Amino acid sequence: MAHAAPSAAGFQDCRNIWVSTLEQLAESDPRIVAVVNDSIGSSKLNSFQKKFPDRIINVGIAEQVLVGVGAGLANGGRIPFVSAASCFLTGRALEQVKADIAYAGFNVKLVGQSSGIAYGELGATHHSIEDFAWLRPLTNLTVIVPADAWETAEAVRWAAGHDGPVYLRLSRMPVPDLIIPNRQFRPGHAETVRQGDDLTIIACGTTVHLAAAAADALAADGIAARVLNFSTINPLDENALHEAAATGAIVTVEEASIRGGLGGAVAEYTAAHKPVPVERVGFPGFLPTGSVEWLFREYGLTPEGIEAAARRALARKA
Repeated sequence: MAHAAPSAAGFQDCRNIWVSTLEQLAESDPRIVAVVNDSIGSSKLNSFQKKFPDRIINVGIAEQVLVGVGAGLANGGRIPFVSAASCFLTGRALEQVKADIAYAGFNVKLVGQSSGIAYGELGATHHSIEDFAWLRPLTNLTVIVPADAWETAEAVRWAAGHDGPVYLRLSRMPVPDLIIPNRQFRPGHAETVRQGDDLTIIACGTTVHLAAAAADALAADGIAARVLNFSTINPLDENALHEAAATGAIVTVEEASIRGGLGGAVAEYTAAHKPVPVERVGFPGFLPTGSVEWLFREYGLTPEGIEAAARRALARKA
């Protein structure tokens, strides 16, 4: 059952919502277990461990084992939520995610914590910007990137009830609540954040509220930008992409690599079905060490940077 969306904006750490939702689900479903790689603290699972000490498995710093244990638990009828830093969960254990989870179709819920560039100062080894590109080709794996606390809770609930593999990408950066009337969580469907027909801004995760702010700035100049929250990266909402292309120009925004990520997926679709200008805002490759705030500014993941990309897309519009 969907829960009411917030009516006033406030910044929240979505990891707090993920674990409180998981605890609620675990109270009524004994099949739910957590599996971690010495990441109880960073996964915010301390309270879960206290409430359910026999339903959390710590495999140590061994990500391939982590995913393999999750697959085994699922094969035995459990519903494992496998939680680890997304850079290691999707990088070190990619073969296990591919073969043991996606290809096998096991009912495992992978939870990539501290995604994107949340570990900014630790550098490229700890950035998780390639995960979209790695996971999008795994057709059996649903990839969800919640944009705020409400959507995080809805995604965790949906994942627990969904019979199949899921990857939830969670950030450690606080984000504001999106204020959208009559909100519903529908995996595989884009969510309209702002209406507009001059161009479309497609965003996901931590960048959705930034895209909305950019649209508001454009509106002050008479430009009506549609903003879509693409919280489901796999499968993509192709109907929404078709309608976005009909506006004549698209900007994609993601806290991820533009090579193979959301921007790459949108470019693939438009190239094949309806070619229009596409400006991709994100990261071009390995990034320097720096704070999250600095990296966002440096690569245009700000309302001003997104607005500039929108104006470039409009200038290319036929």
